[in-house]
Amino acid sequence: MTQETVAPTSEAVLDREETISRDELEALQLSRLQHTVAYAYDRVPLYKRKFDDAGVHPTDLRELSDLGKFPFTTKEDLRLEYPFGMFAVPQHEVARIHASSGTTGRATVVGYTKKDLADWAKLVARSLRASGVRPGMKVHNAYGYGLFTGGMGAHAGAEALGCTVIPISGGQTERQITLIQDFKPDAILATPTYLLTIADAMMKQGIDPASTSLKFAVLGAEPWTEEMRHELETTMNIKACDIYGLSEVMGPGVAGEAVETQDGSHIWEDHFRPEIIDAFDPSVVLNDGEHGELVFTSLTKEALPIIRYRTKDLTRLLPGTARPAHRRMGRITGRSDDMIILRGVNLFPSQIEEIALRIPELSPHFQLELTRPEGQRMDQLTVRIERRESVTVEGVASAAKVLQQQIKIHVGSSCAVDVVEPGSLERSNGKLRRIYDMRPRA
Repeated sequence: MTQETVAPTSEAVLDREETISRDELEALQLSRLQHTVAYAYDRVPLYKRKFDDAGVHPTDLRELSDLGKFPFTTKEDLRLEYPFGMFAVPQHEVARIHASSGTTGRATVVGYTKKDLADWAKLVARSLRASGVRPGMKVHNAYGYGLFTGGMGAHAGAEALGCTVIPISGGQTERQITLIQDFKPDAILATPTYLLTIADAMMKQGIDPASTSLKFAVLGAEPWTEEMRHELETTMNIKACDIYGLSEVMGPGVAGEAVETQDGSHIWEDHFRPEIIDAFDPSVVLNDGEHGELVFTSLTKEALPIIRYRTKDLTRLLPGTARPAHRRMGRITGRSDDMIILRGVNLFPSQIEEIALRIPELSPHFQLELTRPEGQRMDQLTVRIERRESVTVEGVASAAKVLQQQIKIHVGSSCAVDVVEPGSLERSNGKLRRIYDMRPRA
């Protein structure tokens, strides 16, 4: 007996909140924001202390602009309240716990009530639908499962949308390829650098990445550029869209990119209130269109309400397009804590990616090495980047010179360039490490 294939529907039925006017949305935001600020003050001791120390009270929030009177929340606050000090509900009401890896310090712990989990799934489903995924499609989920929010958050959202989920998780690249060929998924969820790893591994096996069943990729968990989008779409014959989120605010699905416009992720402002602040003077709240650090306040979370959380992500807010009432995020140019200050010049890995992918001889695989040669006072940046397979020795030398010149012109700092053999640099199995700081510790 042959199994019938369920044809995915092409109809995209939007949530009511996706279609309301900006005025209606802001009225909803104010109501939810007033509730959340009072709820956090009453239930989370940290917020009572911070509000009292800042001389503000929930009743001071009378309009949306009043949010700027309230203190920020930082990752350090969550670490100091480890493990459950940020929770606003009793332990028996917490349905699930996630946490960061803790590799750069004590882990940050987040919790969810059953309602939180339902809201999260709904927003991931909304993001996937915006990016072209439809009910009935098979979705290959290559985000990592476990305490990291990516895998289970994406999984629940795809199921809520009505998709068939293939929960492969990250790593095991050869197996990923086998399942993509055998199960024939319509969409893949992964980090952009790991999808690039899969495409490279396919080519090494003699498989054309453009020949698979994949039509859509929903990619997040790390900054990526338009040049990387072009590389992936061309190589794999797919439409690639961004999905944004972070554990402290919810997880993936805080914002999602529309496949018809591919012009930045719309923030689901019925659940989150975004701000942009000056990363060097946090007291300054910037206007839409100005570039700075993204800050989020949750509007509907029960287990862990978050007030003015500093994400460290650098971007700007833009008017909505495919979802007019919901503002968009510009491409994240980097993180303030990933910024390299090299001889007085601020530099981000995404800038190198953007420049390198415009040079046909160079691949998207690169690392940045920071050193301070013995006896010297100045730091040295070396860009180690793989050549493409077809490039000659003469082409390598020319490409290295062009990259060096373009970095000097567009970034304003000198660096060394080391073009290495294809396949010689570490590949992503999830989030990719770009910066290797080899400078001696004080």
